[in-house]
Amino acid sequence: MSETEFSARILGGVRDVDAAVWDALAGDGNPFMSHAFLTAMEDSGSVGPGTGWQSAPIVIEGDGGIPLAAMPAYLKGHSQGEYVFDHSWADAFQRAGGSYYPKLQIAAPFTPASGPRLLLADEGLGVPLLRAAEQLCAQNSLSSAHATFIDPTQLPFFEEAGWLLRSDLQFHWENRGYTCFDDFLAQLASRKRRALRKERAKAQAHVDIRHISGADLTENHWDAFWVFYQDTGARKWGTPYLTREAFSLLGQRMADRLLLIMAYRDDEPVAGALNVIGGDALYGRYWGCNENIPFLHFELCYYQAIDAAIARGLARVEAGAQGGHKLARGYEPAKTWSAHWIADPGFREAVADFLEREREGVSVDQVYLDKRTPFRRGSQEAS
Repeated sequence: MSETEFSARILGGVRDVDAAVWDALAGDGNPFMSHAFLTAMEDSGSVGPGTGWQSAPIVIEGDGGIPLAAMPAYLKGHSQGEYVFDHSWADAFQRAGGSYYPKLQIAAPFTPASGPRLLLADEGLGVPLLRAAEQLCAQNSLSSAHATFIDPTQLPFFEEAGWLLRSDLQFHWENRGYTCFDDFLAQLASRKRRALRKERAKAQAHVDIRHISGADLTENHWDAFWVFYQDTGARKWGTPYLTREAFSLLGQRMADRLLLIMAYRDDEPVAGALNVIGGDALYGRYWGCNENIPFLHFELCYYQAIDAAIARGLARVEAGAQGGHKLARGYEPAKTWSAHWIADPGFREAVADFLEREREGVSVDQVYLDKRTPFRRGSQEAS
């Protein structure tokens, strides 16, 4: 397709695209690229005025104005809610007299889960879509554009366009054909296996754990979880990113893709973990509690997630950003990727040098961590 056959356009929100059209481009494998998720962020006020996230999706249209390619993009006035940290870049650029903000963020808001960032009916539109993002930055004097948590299969588009690549590590649990949690435990070294069993027993001793999804999710569940979410948000990053309405809208629009794991004591909720169900993965998103019960965090967020993934035949559990404590619980290091376009040539050169050295360090860290998983020697290769 030649450039004369299409035009790129910036929209006021994902809501400006028909849901069926957007979802046909996004596919059904990654729930965070769905029209339901992205518009829930917009309609709930989690992104929009006053948040530092201004929705500005870019689409390439064909005949009749039908989108043939799209990217979820946001004009950002800060670097919060991204989980790929560029605060040091912002500080350096602003000390040199530049204005780092606003910038363009290509992402699923508040979501450190890898997925497609270029939604394409035709792969030939991948690089043109990135050129449209660059043009948006140039026309509006934006310092940079950042695509975070990119599905690795889309990295060639960014490489071809000349964007700078950045890597980091998360911890994912891999399903090696297990039929139950004990199958997974059998692959661990005996000392680690005993430790996990003790943790589960202590966490489950005084609570009733329930898995709630689909039509069983009610506003009462969201009310309880909102209390947990606010507590965690206040302790971790000050102000929670999502509004209360966001949970209601997610429940209305994609309940079958949500799994809320709640712990109850005497029929009163004391803790919860929210997961999102993808095509081949379970994504752990939020956790919170109003009572400190030993090991309950690990039970709800990691072990119950493994149970749920095995029951659904999912290939992995992605338990969110950071968290080296996940390693001892059978979650293995996995690379994540982002891509960055920097307008200023001198600043771009400095960032490129930094990223080259950082990637080397990440690769060394991954090798180190791979050798310290709790699996029996040879069990990963044999399974």
